[in-house]
Amino acid sequence: MIIYGINAVLEALRAGRVRELRVGAREGGRMQEVLSLAGERGVRVRRVPPEALDRDARHGVHQGVVAIIEHARDYALDELLRGAGGPPLLIVLDGIEDPHNLGAILRTADAAGVDGVVIQSRRAAPLGGAAAKASAGAVAHVRIARVVNIARTLDELKTAGVWSVGLAAGAATLYDAVDFTLPTAIVLGAEGAGLRRLVRERCDVLAAIPLGGHVDSLNVSVAAGVALFEAVRQRRQRRSGAG
Repeated sequence: MIIYGINAVLEALRAGRVRELRVGAREGGRMQEVLSLAGERGVRVRRVPPEALDRDARHGVHQGVVAIIEHARDYALDELLRGAGGPPLLIVLDGIEDPHNLGAILRTADAAGVDGVVIQSRRAAPLGGAAAKASAGAVAHVRIARVVNIARTLDELKTAGVWSVGLAAGAATLYDAVDFTLPTAIVLGAEGAGLRRLVRERCDVLAAIPLGGHVDSLNVSVAAGVALFEAVRQRRQRRSGAG
């Protein structure tokens, strides 16, 4: 798999997943950091012309560096749950096909300390390239489970004691009225289409983010951030109260 961009490559190097670096003539502090870390990790570095980098990155903004990385290992759903340090907090993505949205969600998920992200194995944005760059390297750290069927996965989560909160415009419940201190999976649908019918029906609750402006929806990655950090706020408050 190929990723590009300084932040994405740095995080992949730190995670030990880079097999080869391809760099252009660009110099500077950040590039030197990349090259130094590659040297420490024993990663092969090849100097290539700019057009080769453009081709590898499919004309994405590569900032002078492309990396060939090992595919991240896929986690099983129960591994995400067992690895949680407290009540599990997961993100479930129902048909996110825009790699920039996927990357932004992974970046937010990493910042919020989620226990894992669940994505569908088909009809989902690829994890390399644009998604890796948009994630600022978080794709190298977030634990990801690929599943065949999202609706069936929500049934499995329910059996495991995790309740599913689907974000949906117009829902009667507001997102900040949801108790996110419980084991929770926040379910996000595709931009425009939203949650598919079977997925909506499997959610334990549908929650809306109230909007006060002229637009009638939020970008899915922004909605993910709003809900995730409400969960973080509630859980921090619960721990403070318990202390």
